Amino acid sequence: MKNPFLAILAAASFSVVSAADQPNILYIMSDDHAAHAVGAYGSRLAELNPTPTIDRLADEGMLFENAFCTNAICSPSRACVLTGQYPHTNGAYDLSGGIEGGRQYLAIEMKKAGYETGMVGKWHLKEEPSDFDFYTVLPGQGDYHNPTFRVRGEKGWPNDTFKVDDTHSSDAITDITLDWLKEGRETEKPFFLMHHYKAPHDYFEHAERYNDYLKDIDIPEPENLWLENQPDFGSIATLGYEGELVPHIGTSIGIRNPRRSYAVDLPQRFPKDFPAGYDPANYTKSEIKRMSYNAYLKNFLRCVKGVDDNLARLFAYLEESGEMDNTVIVYTGDQGFMLGEHDYQDKRWMYEESMRMPFLIRYPESIEAGTRTNAIVENVDFAPTLLDFAGAGTPAYMQGASFKEVCETGSEPEGWKQEAYYRYWMHMAHHDNPGHLGIRTKTHKLIFFYGCDYEGGYRTPPAWELYDLEKDPYENVNVYDDPAYAAVVSELKDRLDHLREKVGDTGEDFPEAEKVIQAFWDYDGEDQAEAIGLSAMYKESRERELAEMAAKKKAKAKKK
Repeated sequence: MKNPFLAILAAASFSVVSAADQPNILYIMSDDHAAHAVGAYGSRLAELNPTPTIDRLADEGMLFENAFCTNAICSPSRACVLTGQYPHTNGAYDLSGGIEGGRQYLAIEMKKAGYETGMVGKWHLKEEPSDFDFYTVLPGQGDYHNPTFRVRGEKGWPNDTFKVDDTHSSDAITDITLDWLKEGRETEKPFFLMHHYKAPHDYFEHAERYNDYLKDIDIPEPENLWLENQPDFGSIATLGYEGELVPHIGTSIGIRNPRRSYAVDLPQRFPKDFPAGYDPANYTKSEIKRMSYNAYLKNFLRCVKGVDDNLARLFAYLEESGEMDNTVIVYTGDQGFMLGEHDYQDKRWMYEESMRMPFLIRYPESIEAGTRTNAIVENVDFAPTLLDFAGAGTPAYMQGASFKEVCETGSEPEGWKQEAYYRYWMHMAHHDNPGHLGIRTKTHKLIFFYGCDYEGGYRTPPAWELYDLEKDPYENVNVYDDPAYAAVVSELKDRLDHLREKVGDTGEDFPEAEKVIQAFWDYDGEDQAEAIGLSAMYKESRERELAEMAAKKKAKAKKK
């Protein structure tokens, strides 16, 4: 497939030779591809061999075990990567966030360093990617099939577009990148290319050639898919005082959440993955949940398969052109994804499967093959690191730091960060996740569900959760109230307080929300009593909302 706008950029044909003293840099990012769905990470899914091409980067480079996003939602994470700044600094708090020209800092600094810059695929930052030399991007979320792309042209953003018929987005995005690499760039310069897939974002509309992939396979389940297997998980913030919020916090795989669950959504979208004539009335809740889980994972992994196969095409070109070993290649996701753990779908949570990002990097010139590191890195560190590989320094306005030394030596520089900061702002939006923030160290995770929107409203019960990641890597046991962890709680609260100050999340941007945070920080008996009252109040308000939704749905159906 040819991009009709490549001719605008390519005035002549050049031999494929890049600057000798600077590597090309290829930054590959998929949407919602969790680390535990990458074979090299050795999770329960590794036995399915879902990512042989991506795994090559681990075999021939370095795998990061502790790479984290600072906010597990698409636009904020992408903004962090592009700016090297936390969401409260770059202003992309949620899905409405955008980064306009002049603030697309990674592209700007790469150009200063002598690179030709490109952006292909999912952009999701509202404004024109005008600081890139070349771009071809999906509008908004974009379509999986027959996608339309926005390009630079005479009509001006966002009006110059072209559509690719009879093609899946993963194939189209790879075709566009290959066209640019072969014909569209000035190859006397090294390239910096951000190559972003829409896949495997829900609802997992894979290419038809993968319809039978994993068809007869039972996907390995996480033990904590089942609530009864995790009686000590969560808190009043996520479960309610006596379990009354279990149906209302976090969208579900099974039918736990009456507002949104894969048990309702997926049979309509993927009937091929359910029994012929499927009728939920004929099955138990457990049977429905198991079928929904398998449909979820199979279609998710079919999208992953499409990404992996397309990367094989991309890597084959780099091999043929002689550029594979002179290119720093990064593979990551914009955040993690809950693949059934705790009966949750989607991301947003600070829980490990959502906060953790895959991060693999290959550059045989200076990175030893088959190495791993447990150094803590955040997505705000990606831009400084890529700039470092380009031979450029980190601008003062970036909050992240380069971890190039970790890549090349396997050791952390003196004074390297020992914790990651997290904050999710979109309180109870879309997937029913309460607002929360927290700190993640190599051994523990402390989460504070403060439970309010930007203006301090729409309250859910606040609570703290502490997980001992050495004893409990799947975060099934909240030990916040365990007396044995009192010293750990005290230490981590103090570190979290100082970390907030260090990264600049002072609360000044949304003072009403900050008042709630400070009011429940100590979480004494009076705070807990108020949380119990808020739990009952939220249950009542959510049930009213659901009743109103059902009435509107019934009225609409009656009109038809």
